[in-house]
Amino acid sequence: MAYYRQVGAVPPKRHIQHRDDAGTLLYEELMGEEGFSSDSSLLYHRGVPSAIIDSQVWELPDQGTTPNHPLRPRHLRLPDLRESDRADAVTGRRLLLGNGDVRIAYVVAAEVSPYYRNAVGDECVYVEAGSGTVETVFGALSYRTGDYVVVPRATTHRWLPSQPSRLYAVEANSHVHPPKRYLSRFGQLLEHAPYSERDLHGPTDPLAVPTGPADEGGVDVLVKHRGSGPGGIVGSRLTYATHPFDVVGWDGCLYPYTFNVEDYMPITGKVHQPPPVHQVFEGGNFVICNFVPRKVDYHELAVPVPYYHSNVDSDEVMFYVGGDYEARKGSGIGIGSISLHPGGHAHGPQPAAIEASLGAEYFDELAVMVDTFRPLELGEAGLACEDPAYAWSWAGGRRATEPDGR
Repeated sequence: MAYYRQVGAVPPKRHIQHRDDAGTLLYEELMGEEGFSSDSSLLYHRGVPSAIIDSQVWELPDQGTTPNHPLRPRHLRLPDLRESDRADAVTGRRLLLGNGDVRIAYVVAAEVSPYYRNAVGDECVYVEAGSGTVETVFGALSYRTGDYVVVPRATTHRWLPSQPSRLYAVEANSHVHPPKRYLSRFGQLLEHAPYSERDLHGPTDPLAVPTGPADEGGVDVLVKHRGSGPGGIVGSRLTYATHPFDVVGWDGCLYPYTFNVEDYMPITGKVHQPPPVHQVFEGGNFVICNFVPRKVDYHELAVPVPYYHSNVDSDEVMFYVGGDYEARKGSGIGIGSISLHPGGHAHGPQPAAIEASLGAEYFDELAVMVDTFRPLELGEAGLACEDPAYAWSWAGGRRATEPDGR
């Protein structure tokens, strides 16, 4: 996180005694990135934050992936995965795409999730639809349609939907943060950034759950962590003697927050601007962009839809969230679609969309894009909702069935 916050009761100096109103000493916990060398926060617990009384295996949902081979552009139809709205936001996730740097999952959540901690990397969850609360060790965050919910690595939290919530979860093997080019050397968002600190909403009060002797069963927390499972990830269920949300105060520069896509101020130009102008976050070997409703190119001969481009170094994943996305009209792409355009394949608009876009002054579209710098493979959910005809859409749906093209 880029700036300092103080929530609840903290002592005047770090690492000194801090007692509650009854005179009981509180337990200080440092959550810090990069081994004491980057952003951190100090939290003050009523109970001992490391006091576990049991550890069991948590069998993760299917994390296996299938290579995109032979190489094809892909179209995934997320509405095909919405049969049930009784899942929770953690155990109900289904894997769409993944590689060694990032995994993209989807869930329609209506149930309260278990307590959960991702010890592999940060999570950036886009709320396609719905509302609710994310309770965290730092306090509560409310979320709504269009929010990105950014949860730092190893933050214990749970999801409480107030409406069924369609969640697009980007799980990193690294940290997720604003692009470096938007930040001063001290971490402030600069004037040319498309959003500012005013748009980032963190917890305002600690949950301060009372802590005494735990009930007989303790408190279970599901932990996703590094191991020898598919994708190098395994799960454990840790049982704590006291409640993890017993924090009475914290301060620092590391905490969860929300950012709503409506607060993103698009950057436009006289001719078509490349995707980096739409960037909102970055992680290790991937970036996140959002394409929002905006005025488009104003050169008298401008072609508003994107030119054809080859992904020399990256795979491109576009999630079509709202509006009327001009470039892929006629391809089968619609609201709720995901396109995967892999490195090694030149892609761009449907041929008819180029002429149709001439003279356009405004695009009413909303999409979330993830570009990865290592190839993506398909998870079980990606395979389950694929449109097999998409790859041939630029050729009018015609696929060669014989080596001579007949």
